[in-house]
Amino acid sequence: MAGTEVLMKVNFLGTRGSLPAAANTLELRRKILGALKSLKGERFASEDDIRGFVEKVVPFSLAGHYGTNTPCVEITGERGRVICDAGTGIRDLSRRLGIAPGTGPGGRVFHIVLSHLHWDHIQGFPFFMPLYVEGNRIVVYGGHSDMEAALDYQRRHANVPLPVKADMSFKRLEPGGQYEIAGFQVEVISQNHPGDSYGYRFEAGGKSVVYSTDSEHLEEGSADERRFMEFFRDADLVIIDAQYPLLDAFSVKENWGHSNNIVAVELGAKAGVRRLVLFHNEPTVDDLALETFLNDTRRYLKIYDPQSTMTADLAYDGMEIEIQRPC
Repeated sequence: MAGTEVLMKVNFLGTRGSLPAAANTLELRRKILGALKSLKGERFASEDDIRGFVEKVVPFSLAGHYGTNTPCVEITGERGRVICDAGTGIRDLSRRLGIAPGTGPGGRVFHIVLSHLHWDHIQGFPFFMPLYVEGNRIVVYGGHSDMEAALDYQRRHANVPLPVKADMSFKRLEPGGQYEIAGFQVEVISQNHPGDSYGYRFEAGGKSVVYSTDSEHLEEGSADERRFMEFFRDADLVIIDAQYPLLDAFSVKENWGHSNNIVAVELGAKAGVRRLVLFHNEPTVDDLALETFLNDTRRYLKIYDPQSTMTADLAYDGMEIEIQRPC
């Protein structure tokens, strides 16, 4: 009997942009009240019944949380893992891996690919515990020539009392270049963002994941749009910057280096993307507003291209996606 094989697992550890966005007590109370209102006389015979109700009936904006941490995405393949960006989410990755100073000899290799060096994309780096375990090797990749200087400055001024014991190295990646990292074939693209940023396409076994955050896309029909359409072409998953709604992106926040949900849908649909995940969520809006943002995005996709089979989702901390192929 035919089945499927998992080629890549994508784990979202940090999905907010610009700065972390913790939920407060008032928001939590609003969620609880909303969830209780949705009961409408429901009765439950077991804990499984309650769990099923929460998962199937209660909206995600009440039953979950779109995120606290700044950008960090883990992509795992058959031959290794790549960590995209080192926002505060990378601390949670350390905890999940169970690596901490004093856990004994290391000997593991970690590949970290940076989109750019703005604070929200590197602020978790001093709290990545494999740094402090002897024998570990950490390789940092990116398009900026000053990666090592930026992270060295950060470590010296972050007031973290632990000495770095892992072996660290840095590798510069050029736009248009193709590289092999942790078993993935990696392609690089330059992006429109203050101080420059870089997007990455990871391929393995005929499947592909694109990580393209902090990129402001220009007008429809431009050479820039065509360049990204080819970069996204037929990707199984595109993680794309969509921090702003359309009106903000083309008015008060124009030239801020971020994109919007409408342009993201258009690029994805034109490029034949299978699954689009909106990323770098605006930190100043709550979960209800983000859920509305997602629903508006999905409605626009149906209007823009009724024949498209692309699905659209909004990233949240803890989201996991498997990229599969028939076997």
